[in-house]
Amino acid sequence: QAQLVESGGGLVQAGGSLRLSCAASRRTFNTAGVGWFRQAPGKEREFVAAIKRSDGSTVYADSVKGRFTISRDNAKNTVYLQMDSLKPEDTAVYSCAASTADYHYMSNYGVPNNYYHWGQGTQVTVSS
Repeated sequence: QAQLVESGGGLVQAGGSLRLSCAASRRTFNTAGVGWFRQAPGKEREFVAAIKRSDGSTVYADSVKGRFTISRDNAKNTVYLQMDSLKPEDTAVYSCAASTADYHYMSNYGVPNNYYHWGQGTQVTVSS
């Protein structure tokens, strides 16, 4: 059964770093793409970053570009989100999701409806 489990969230001061992990079952990890999204209280779900399995292409939201890095470890069936230079506005519940589509245009990985399975999420809180 498809399964995604996030970990690595926590409380950090502004300017600090966290690394989130998204551990997947083998079948889920072998889907075409994995993305990270976040949702802050009272706000809509927001795309953060995604990585494509076929060639390792990545895409980022403008708000995190240059600060966050998405990567994958095929041996561990895990996708990571390294978050540096964190800001209070990065505070949210971060969730990873799996997509079966091998999109040519990476922007398609920014659409939540293009993912078929979601993890439960992990809280990230950045204090000022």
